[in-house]
Amino acid sequence: MFEETGKKKYKVQPITPDPVYNSVMVSKFINHVMRKGKKDTARKVVYNAFENIKKKEKKEPLEVFEKAIDNVAPSMEVRSKRVGGATYQVPMKVNKKRSLSLSMRWIAGAAREKKGKPMHEKLCEELVSAFKNEGGAVKKKENMHKMAKANKAFAYLAK
Repeated sequence: MFEETGKKKYKVQPITPDPVYNSVMVSKFINHVMRKGKKDTARKVVYNAFENIKKKEKKEPLEVFEKAIDNVAPSMEVRSKRVGGATYQVPMKVNKKRSLSLSMRWIAGAAREKKGKPMHEKLCEELVSAFKNEGGAVKKKENMHKMAKANKAFAYLAK
């Protein structure tokens, strides 16, 4: 399968669904959590976080995960655009793929920023708080939407 991004065509590597939940989204999330190519460690962290969600919240972890991703996914973002000598922050709609990727990155990043606990506990807390529409990742989305709203005057520059 080939995809086009304006200039180049590139081959998209198919992502295999993870073995436990049989979900491509969970597999992508594991890749976002992974550091320095240690996928096995990332898998353990994500699966332990899901187990914690099952124990603490008594809800289906996949359901909590998907709702958390939806709650964090941004619909608008600002992009820098140079016009003449000035640079403007132009609000633009975020495409679905980028929105999904940003939300996963923000959840993993917000969990990493917390201190004093094992990663799987921090990730569990972040997913649950994102599920409830609170936490660091949701705050990041709200800030992005505020910036887009504040720069609405430059929307005419979007192309």
